[in-house]
Amino acid sequence: MLLAIDVGNTNTVLGLFEEEEMVHSWRVRTDGDETADEIALKFRGLLSDAPLVTGVALCSTVPRVLREMRIVLTRYFADVPHIIIEPGVKTGVPILTDNPKEVGADRIVNTLAAYELYGGPSIVVDFGTSTNLDVVSAKGEFLGGALAPGIEISLDALAARAAQLRKVELVRPRAAIGKNTVEALQSGTLYGFAGQVDGLVRRIAAELPEPVVAVIATGGLAPVVVPESETITHHDPDLTLQGLRLVFERNFSN
Repeated sequence: MLLAIDVGNTNTVLGLFEEEEMVHSWRVRTDGDETADEIALKFRGLLSDAPLVTGVALCSTVPRVLREMRIVLTRYFADVPHIIIEPGVKTGVPILTDNPKEVGADRIVNTLAAYELYGGPSIVVDFGTSTNLDVVSAKGEFLGGALAPGIEISLDALAARAAQLRKVELVRPRAAIGKNTVEALQSGTLYGFAGQVDGLVRRIAAELPEPVVAVIATGGLAPVVVPESETITHHDPDLTLQGLRLVFERNFSN
């Protein structure tokens, strides 16, 4: 069984694969202050009823957690093959940017999964701490993309800077014209972020030489925006974990 671990700034997502099928998944809060032993104890609790782990694939956008995860892998998973997605690892994804080393590992595995599962050209919209739009060429290359503040970051900043505004539940309001503060915030957030994504997707698509075959949404906040978007064609909450599985297979296949 392959354990795929995606460490994000806000949440860490784990998935357990039996060949190509994900049979278990977990989402926990990312804590930059946890030690390797604390992380391992948490993982052991999650995996207590799961089948034996025979491989681990990891990507992380949090350097401090990545340092501790290296210790976890060498100390607690030393007897199983494991891989960390970082520069020098074989992913099969050409990175056509000015500085390939600065591209986040999650964006690379998302590109690989999008191309293998949906084809290209395609666009991945990852709704996380930031909203990332990653552009995949017809050949499976990472072409670059766009980065914007995430939904929760924006709401936190608004609540902190505006004395009479507060965080609200992210659900569809009765109408775009809010009749009270809560509905106005919900309208601005949901329809505003959907419009942002749709506008960026259309601009990106116009710059590509071939028609986009898929726009794939992923990330913890994707379910909030997907129903309001006009351009997103697929919702795949496990895209990053699938990409980790594919990278592991490329490096450890017989």
